[in-house]
Amino acid sequence: MDNTKEIQRRIKSVNNTIKITKAMEMVAASKMRKATEAVLKTRTYANLSWTTVLNIANAINTQGNNKHPLLDKKSGVKKVGIILISSSKGLCGGFNSAIINKVNESINLHEKNEDGEKIEHEIITVGKKGVSIYSRYGHKIAADFLKKDACFEVREVQPIASLVINGFLEGKYDKIMVAYTDYISVAKQIARVKQLLPVDIQAEDDHLGIVGGDEKIGVSKEYIQKKEDKYLKDEDKKNVYVFTYEPNAEEVLEDMVPRLIEIQLFQAMLESNASEHSARMTAMHQANEAAGTLVDELTLSYNKARQANITSEIAEISAGADALENM
Repeated sequence: MDNTKEIQRRIKSVNNTIKITKAMEMVAASKMRKATEAVLKTRTYANLSWTTVLNIANAINTQGNNKHPLLDKKSGVKKVGIILISSSKGLCGGFNSAIINKVNESINLHEKNEDGEKIEHEIITVGKKGVSIYSRYGHKIAADFLKKDACFEVREVQPIASLVINGFLEGKYDKIMVAYTDYISVAKQIARVKQLLPVDIQAEDDHLGIVGGDEKIGVSKEYIQKKEDKYLKDEDKKNVYVFTYEPNAEEVLEDMVPRLIEIQLFQAMLESNASEHSARMTAMHQANEAAGTLVDELTLSYNKARQANITSEIAEISAGADALENM
């Protein structure tokens, strides 16, 4: 009897857990729909703004003029700042572990520069869970920003953008990277580390350069490089365009580059939010299924224990009846 009562208590406890995880799954699903809608609406704009700046920088470079200081590639990189976008809450599966491990892999991969000198890395965390990169791998944290469940305005990332832009211009950082989770689908999210500053279309790493893979943009690093080729084939000339900038390319670039950094950070935040809520919804759904399976197993154990108790009681009654008959 005691065994059946214990099983009943466990079944009740698991059922209560199912109610909680089911509610969390529904909340995560609601947030995910809003975050997904936001990220899909802004992705094309983020890609086009990035492409526009690349085209302007290319035009200035072709004319032999100086580039914007935020586009100036520094030789002998000695210090790198990494913006790590994680979540502020848990129960989202391996979402945070994936992006933290990705940052650690990137740091280990780029441990030294071309001259063999060790590169110092500093982490700028966005979200509470990213702070664990210090206790897990010992990487230095330079700044910590709060992260909301939803991000709908560019001004929410302006403090982060101002920090990294000023740090780059003052020479505190030779390169700025942003680590975020790219939203692919509800079931798939990919941790990425992308170069933010300086803008470099010659980057060898596939993770660097133009954000995302939107086919509507129709532009790539190879396409931009081809536009610089003075010996284009006739069939390629029709796909190359010459732009006129007013008042001039330098002034347009001066206004657009800081705005571009904010847009890229904003898009990375939206991608991360959509990925986080998708991961949490999936994790809660899997928890519901696991809890349901556990309830089924406990119910079967309860029925077996109850049947064993009934059989034992019947055996005792039969034994007592036989004893009375033999008296």
